Amino acid sequence: MAEDNHSNGLLARVDPDDLAALSAQFERVDLDQGQFLFHAHEAIEHVYFLLNGLSSEIAGPRGKEVEVGCVGAEGLSGVPALLGVDSSPHYAFMQVGGTALRIRSDALRDLMDRRPRLRWFLLRFAHVFMMQIAATSLANGRFNVEQRLARWLLMSQDRLGDRLPLTHDFFALMLGVRRPSVTDALHLLEGKRLIQSSRRLVTIRDRAGLAQLAGASYGMPETEYRRLISGHSEPSPPLIETSI
Repeated sequence: MAEDNHSNGLLARVDPDDLAALSAQFERVDLDQGQFLFHAHEAIEHVYFLLNGLSSEIAGPRGKEVEVGCVGAEGLSGVPALLGVDSSPHYAFMQVGGTALRIRSDALRDLMDRRPRLRWFLLRFAHVFMMQIAATSLANGRFNVEQRLARWLLMSQDRLGDRLPLTHDFFALMLGVRRPSVTDALHLLEGKRLIQSSRRLVTIRDRAGLAQLAGASYGMPETEYRRLISGHSEPSPPLIETSI
């Protein structure tokens, strides 16, 4: 499992003593496409540190759902549990199947209570994920469909690589639009030779061109992740022992 730990961007940077404590509680699980990680308004029983695949966090009532965030091997699914919340109006499921190291939410909160450095580090990811949700809101309100599609393609590429096994239904969910609008936007990007699209696969051909099209809709959460998680640009917190 030690090799698995390094496949996740958070676990690769956790303090070794904290990682050992986490590893004692981890269970490695295979996650199928479409599998729920937590349901809306139901107990979030586990937090998942993804090793591969792609999860989606979804908001909105049935028939009006929209994706507000996604997670791959850079992070974890179950952010509300980090904040001491036992359930959420959102739900999360696997958009692309993969594997994960999961831990019971109550066990993780107990470790966070006893290990201030671990709590500090994981709450940084909670901040980054909230920035991703905020960026989605900004993109949906201020950018057109083609720009928003370019943003989601870049985010998916960050987590899956150049070949994205994503359906038109998924893009409609990501963008909060009807499938014909997705088809039109994909054709536009394909006409610009930015992507190659088929029924269940999109291949990225020109990342720089996608980034130019996405403009300011893409990049803010990614910059925060590099600054706070992978870059460690800020000083470490003081080590305060607790009596828990």
